[in-house]
Amino acid sequence: MAHLPPLLAEIAEVAGEPAALAIARARGGTEVYIPPVPANDHWLCRLVGRDEAKAICEALTRAQGRPRRVELPLGPAGSAAKKRAEVDALLGADASERDIALRTGYTIRGVRARRKKLGIKRNDGQLSLF
Repeated sequence: MAHLPPLLAEIAEVAGEPAALAIARARGGTEVYIPPVPANDHWLCRLVGRDEAKAICEALTRAQGRPRRVELPLGPAGSAAKKRAEVDALLGADASERDIALRTGYTIRGVRARRKKLGIKRNDGQLSLF
């Protein structure tokens, strides 16, 4: 399973990861209305199907019978996730920090932090003196 923000992970738990990702692609970055029970023509039913939409609404409204507004995260479809994936790929291809920063809009400091987080050793092309 892809690493999902908590709300999308909660959706994936009750309706499956494909449904959570479809919701993020369709409505991520916006605030949406979640009814306790969706009407058959509700956008969520049209997007993921009646049974999945019903499970999502039940989970997100905590079966309290009251509607809820939620802000849906972008998830892996978001621009930050795409940039991070691009930086990761360039780090894996052993591109220079400077080139990665220029190509992606990251700072060199951000590239170094990402390299450290991924545990990728720096190859600066110089041999050790010792």
